Amino acid sequence: MPQLNISPWPMVILSMVVTLFYITQLKMLGFTFHMMLSPKLTEMQKHKTTWELKWTKIYLPPLTFPQS
Repeated sequence: MPQLNISPWPMVILSMVVTLFYITQLKMLGFTFHMMLSPKLTEMQKHKTTWELKWTKIYLPPLTFPQS
């Protein structure tokens, strides 16, 4: 039974890693990264809804006392 020649494997693995790195870099060129991020000031609009015109009762959850 012949022996498996593994001498070209390091070169194949190295070329694969370099190719994947190169493809990744090419894909990253398509993205635009914004360096200066500033918060947008948007004016909040107040919407009139029916429940704002009426008084509604807010129920609090029951108090739980610590058990010792």
